[in-house]
Amino acid sequence: MNMNNNWKYKFLTIWFGQSISFLTSAVLQMALIWHLSVSTESAAILSFASIVAFLPNAVLGLFAGTLVDRWNKKIAMIGADLFIATVSLALAIYGLYAEIPIWLVLVILFVRSIGTSIHTPAINAVTPLIVPEDKLTKCSGYTQTVQSIGYMAGVAIAAILYPICSLSTIVMFDVVGAVFASITTSFVKIPSNPTAQRQEKTNLLLEMKEGFNVIRKNEGVFALICIGAIFMFIYSPINALFPLITLGHFNGSTMHASITEVTFSIGMLIGGMVLGVWGGFKNRGYTIVSAIALMGVAITLSGILPSSGFWIFAVLCIVMGFAVSFYSGPQVALIQEKIDIQYLGRVFGFFGSVTSFAMPAGLILSGLFADKLGVNNWFILCGIACISLAVVSLCFKSVRNTNK
Repeated sequence: MNMNNNWKYKFLTIWFGQSISFLTSAVLQMALIWHLSVSTESAAILSFASIVAFLPNAVLGLFAGTLVDRWNKKIAMIGADLFIATVSLALAIYGLYAEIPIWLVLVILFVRSIGTSIHTPAINAVTPLIVPEDKLTKCSGYTQTVQSIGYMAGVAIAAILYPICSLSTIVMFDVVGAVFASITTSFVKIPSNPTAQRQEKTNLLLEMKEGFNVIRKNEGVFALICIGAIFMFIYSPINALFPLITLGHFNGSTMHASITEVTFSIGMLIGGMVLGVWGGFKNRGYTIVSAIALMGVAITLSGILPSSGFWIFAVLCIVMGFAVSFYSGPQVALIQEKIDIQYLGRVFGFFGSVTSFAMPAGLILSGLFADKLGVNNWFILCGIACISLAVVSLCFKSVRNTNK
């Protein structure tokens, strides 16, 4: 695809707006977590809130992705942002007149996730329309960097605002962020895909099936999506168990738990910057598998550490964050490169759906067994599983030949 010379302007304009929206969403996310924690003091409610937030994307992913392929992607992005803003605004207005109940927070998390299930495949499908193919991985690295900075800043801002501002006020920041992202996106002229314009719209279910068949025919992408689902099933509970291993095994405080979150984000930031400059191995499959193996080594070492080894664990959190950037960035870029643009919405919708199912499934499994085995032993088990997954992945010819 030929790109105009102003692709950098388009990419930076869109992602400047998205970075502000991501920042305000991170602030709101932390504020809602603290609100649920303070109001209920229930780990079950927090776990249920996580599942509620993942569920729409898991169920609607492929359906939403198919609609994205049908629609104008720029309008889809703006519409999803404004939908999320409207939902947040409703919560803010309610909070002006009454105390926000727990059930309403859960409903808002669920409905906002519907907007996200459309927005994520839309922006991933837009990127290859404006970014040259050989720059996709580096741009994914820049995106990881922006998101890491946004998350770290979001945690810090939420820590400042939550004690002094009402929840409604914090929600309004998210509304402003979503509207700002819509405005910046509206400034960018996004080229359409001629093939998609000529494609006759038939039946939604048939289009969904067609999208799945496209994924299945590309053996490398299909294999890495399946590997990614297994990886998220193994890894997602580990991230959720950071506070537990910090407070329990390492005998730390809430301050130490915060340090692990910050160091993990620093690792993601460093990983995103390195990926943006280097771009990873020429073979995307090797980069993804290496990241999984590196994550497995870091998780295993974390579980082996004695109770006095917190600061080594904090360093290993940096390694884990670094590995996440080198896993997710090339994964997205590979799909953008290998799949025809007219199917990207469906493919990213399917990818989001599969990983969204894997995350809560992993959380449920860890909830059943982590306490019985010991959190540090669960880390060792999951770390070995990640390393084994990386080794097995390299046995597949489709993974080794992803660049062919």
